[in-house]
Amino acid sequence: MKKQNVFKALLCRARDSLLIISVGAASTLINPFSQGSHAAHASTEEAETCDRVARIVSNETGVPLDVLRAITRTETGRAKNGVLTPWPWTVNMEGKGVWFNSQREALSYVQKHFAAGARSFDVGCFQLNYRWHGQHFTDVTHMFQPIANARYAADFLSRLYAEMQNWDDAAAAYHSRTPKYAEKYKARFKRIMANLPDPGSMPLAPAEQTEPLVQTAAVARENNFPLLQRGSSAGAMGSLFPGSTGSARPFLGNGG
Repeated sequence: MKKQNVFKALLCRARDSLLIISVGAASTLINPFSQGSHAAHASTEEAETCDRVARIVSNETGVPLDVLRAITRTETGRAKNGVLTPWPWTVNMEGKGVWFNSQREALSYVQKHFAAGARSFDVGCFQLNYRWHGQHFTDVTHMFQPIANARYAADFLSRLYAEMQNWDDAAAAYHSRTPKYAEKYKARFKRIMANLPDPGSMPLAPAEQTEPLVQTAAVARENNFPLLQRGSSAGAMGSLFPGSTGSARPFLGNGG
């Protein structure tokens, strides 16, 4: 009888040990999934960055939200689950577009090519060109800031609209003044805008703290872009090319 009791006790202990092991194994399987879910959530928030800043600057400037959302997708969009999504850490390095997981990776890539002599590269949600627009920012890190990038793009688009009197042509000129490039871009822009996903109830995030542009919006409207001036004969150049690059700006700030 005592032997039977001992045997039963041993069986109970063995059962409890197996249960603990099973629960531990289940936790081991669940935890990586939870971490992956957290990473996916963070990635989703990053993917919404360009749309969020587009909404902020649309409210600030009056440039239609759909125009800004379509521009950032035309410039940086990549298909994900059948949906074209903009990405803030995008670089077009002298014609080669690359998407990075983080701002740090994007800056490291740009810094490497800059050291090798590259100057014509586009950065951020609205793909501003460093050679022609770097003088309006304190450094390329500032240029990469989504809200600063979006504000500059919106101000420029608003001035293009004042000239063109419609957003389709303003978007085309945002890319190029050369007809064959402008028309191709406009066709893509219109196609993307016609198929924009519903922004739904995406909240308006508070404006990010950012350094002011070197040339403020008020000064920019003095029109240092000869392509926006009446009677300009520089029609072969893209509208993102100002007449003067101004004073040289630091690349990555102090010590960058």
